[in-house]
Amino acid sequence: MKNIFQLLLLLLPFSAISQNADSAWIVNNYTKKEVTIPMRDGVKLFTVIYAPKDISEKHPILLTRTPYSCSPYGEGKFAGFWNNPRKYFLKENYIYVIQDVRGRWMSEGQFVDVRPYNNHKTSNTDIDEASDAFDTIDWLTKNVANNNNQVGVFGTSYPGFYAAMAALSNHPSLKAVSPQAPVTDWFIGDDFHHNGAFMMMDAFGFYSGFGKPRPQPTTIGSTGFDYPVKDNYAFFLQTGPLPELTKLMGDSIAFWKDLMNHPVNDTWWKARNDRNFVQNISPGIATLVVGGLFDAEDCFGAWKLYEAIETKTKNNNKLVMGPWHHGQWGRFDGSYLGNIKFNSNTSEWFGKNIELPFFNYYLKGKGSPETIKEATIFFSGSNEWKQLPQWPPANSTPTAMYLKNKGELSFEKATTTVPSFAGYTSDPAKPVPYTEDVHLSRTQEYMLDDQRFAARRPDVLVFQTGILKEDLTLGGPIVADLMASVSGTDADFVVKLIDVFPDDFSYETPLKNDYPMSGYQMLVRGEVMRGKFRNSFEKPEAFVPNKPTRVKYSLPDIAHTFKKGHRLMIQIQGSWFPLVDMNPQTFTDIYHAQKTDFRKADIRIYHNSSKIILPVIK
Repeated sequence: MKNIFQLLLLLLPFSAISQNADSAWIVNNYTKKEVTIPMRDGVKLFTVIYAPKDISEKHPILLTRTPYSCSPYGEGKFAGFWNNPRKYFLKENYIYVIQDVRGRWMSEGQFVDVRPYNNHKTSNTDIDEASDAFDTIDWLTKNVANNNNQVGVFGTSYPGFYAAMAALSNHPSLKAVSPQAPVTDWFIGDDFHHNGAFMMMDAFGFYSGFGKPRPQPTTIGSTGFDYPVKDNYAFFLQTGPLPELTKLMGDSIAFWKDLMNHPVNDTWWKARNDRNFVQNISPGIATLVVGGLFDAEDCFGAWKLYEAIETKTKNNNKLVMGPWHHGQWGRFDGSYLGNIKFNSNTSEWFGKNIELPFFNYYLKGKGSPETIKEATIFFSGSNEWKQLPQWPPANSTPTAMYLKNKGELSFEKATTTVPSFAGYTSDPAKPVPYTEDVHLSRTQEYMLDDQRFAARRPDVLVFQTGILKEDLTLGGPIVADLMASVSGTDADFVVKLIDVFPDDFSYETPLKNDYPMSGYQMLVRGEVMRGKFRNSFEKPEAFVPNKPTRVKYSLPDIAHTFKKGHRLMIQIQGSWFPLVDMNPQTFTDIYHAQKTDFRKADIRIYHNSSKIILPVIK
């Protein structure tokens, strides 16, 4: 799921970093205090408060609640804010607060992953992350000197979930919340499942360390799994079905057991989907949902949380999507990702023009709410920010592109009525890799990687347009509408939308890796669908072998311009390994499947009846 060390980049202690003007200014102008804040049930949460020495005016509070540690511990050790684009919050004299959530690191209590929201609390023993946020905010406003009683909450990734829970606290002092790359739905689209397909590599890599029990408060993090093979494709293929991973995980990691024992979108999962509860957010709390177009963990969460708040509440709700990997906007240069350049530092632009003005207005009364439009979206391809009055754009029209014989892709439906199909064999012993590199950790940039390696495989179907005679801009959700048959009783379907660069393309100023960009096949959006969930995520259905069957599903929204001289490509395949666990291609409980359950499957995609519906902006 998350690379914890990257998430904690900003928390490097001052003593370990060479001083510069910003670091000296922060240390000279701020104090650090460590406190424990009592919750309504008596549990105390460890909290770090960075407060400005300036007492010429009262200051707003900006809170982050995290399971990833508010280190460095010790009042003489400062977090490395000066290495982070968000140092501007300290320059603006915010009181910055970081808290270890219940049951993590130095906080007391029992940790529960994506703890369900409880809207029917009747006693002090009825707690959830919303009540912990309420109690924290209440204590801070009453006990931190020189605060202006205006509080904001933000967080990225898992802390984005806690930010959304804070919005549900409805504390009267809470005025602005920014869930960023938020965890929302771990069965449909975030982190550990996409359309019911298990995101095996992230789940195992994350929970083998993060999931270890922490009986007592501690400043020492747990270690992860020691992989015997430093090649993720080889490791997961050699390990075999999910029960073999469960053996390696051991018996102590509770949430892995939950993952293995909730194979459908049941009430257990629905209770952990915060989109089901956002209607309870007070209209007085402004929300700014932020995400990355190329966020491998929580791209779905940002789009869908914004959509849920927009449709279920009347509060002031805004959306920002930039060309970023997971959390890139808050930690790294946003001028490029992988092999693709964006022609400006998009992270810096977001911080100065969106994030800071948002909190300044709602917490300091500084600026204007009109500064931030309803949807601020970066369109890759044309490399431009667009500030829009709504998302999806009003002029975005769902438009079908048809899969045709001989690998053609066209807006024009074939006139022939003669049935035809393209086929491939999906072999569990030789699954299609998600990237061509040999590496151990899942890469940040795979969501815009070159797909030429996949196009060359016989088990990947390729459909392509001719050279575009004018720019084509897409903005909104994609729908894959396939007519398919399977020789077995289950299968996965991976659909990828790809921007094919001209054969003579090159950057005027190449990136340092000098990757060959001529003919580059840039993944713009890819998504998997576990076939047995094609009609319901609650009640899976087997395929009737070799019977043409409709498989229709949505891919996360995109914002991309295919430039004149480029081509559109669609790739369809049956595996995406080891990003996604291998489907046995027999209708079974995959979390407990055995080697004998895995079979080759012949997949057919029928022309004329299969199409990809694109959000064309006209």
